[in-house]
Amino acid sequence: MTVSAFVQNAEKYAQYLGTIEGRLRLDLTLAGMREFLPLAIAAKPRRALDVGGGTAAAAIHLAGLNFDVTLLDHSDSMLAMAQRAACEAGVDERISFRRGDASDLRHMFQGEMFDVVLCHNLLEYVDDPHSAVQACAQLMKGDSASLLSVLTRNRWGEVLKSALRSHDLGTAERMLEAEWATESLYGGDVRLFSPHEIVEMMQQATLSMIAQRGVRVLADYLPEQLLRGDQYKQLFELELKLGGRAEFSSIARYTHSFCAKADPRT
Repeated sequence: MTVSAFVQNAEKYAQYLGTIEGRLRLDLTLAGMREFLPLAIAAKPRRALDVGGGTAAAAIHLAGLNFDVTLLDHSDSMLAMAQRAACEAGVDERISFRRGDASDLRHMFQGEMFDVVLCHNLLEYVDDPHSAVQACAQLMKGDSASLLSVLTRNRWGEVLKSALRSHDLGTAERMLEAEWATESLYGGDVRLFSPHEIVEMMQQATLSMIAQRGVRVLADYLPEQLLRGDQYKQLFELELKLGGRAEFSSIARYTHSFCAKADPRT
């Protein structure tokens, strides 16, 4: 599947973010960002770039922390939703909106540098994820305080999904080596990464890994009544703890990686 699905189905994606699974993915991602954003807060003025920023949920959060945010997205309908959401949140003056995709980064932002760059759920869909990461790295300020936040679909989570949710042991075994899986929201293909592959990709872009966190370790496999009940806060807190432990984060549905500019002297 390509980014064109998001262009044509922006409303469907927005509806997904309102589900328990969508809320958890967003809330756990924002919690991880709050943990590591202090690395970039010392720099003033603070600028952030949200690549493939969609409906602006993360951009609004950063704007609320006094970042000046540029949101880049390929979809006009997504950008329209993002602008409305920013206005409703009262942070529209801190967010600028640009139409384009990850392949245009080097040309669209020549001479611009950012304290924080977000690349959430994008590498699964672009033609060349390595090039996209390298372009993001080139837009980071050249100091140890700059931060790249990357959220990707975890291959090992797809193994568990096939076995525990679909009860398909054959597909679970194939997922151990699979580069692609079927994306349930739109029905297309989505690229898979292991946490180690993300580390290697960052190293190739001259970035150093600060930490990796798991997002949605447990929630996808719980009984329906737990997800639809009033236990969201308890579920969120448990997920937050599990995602911070390596033995659990490695099997989460998503991997949240935090990277900094590598020290050229090392």
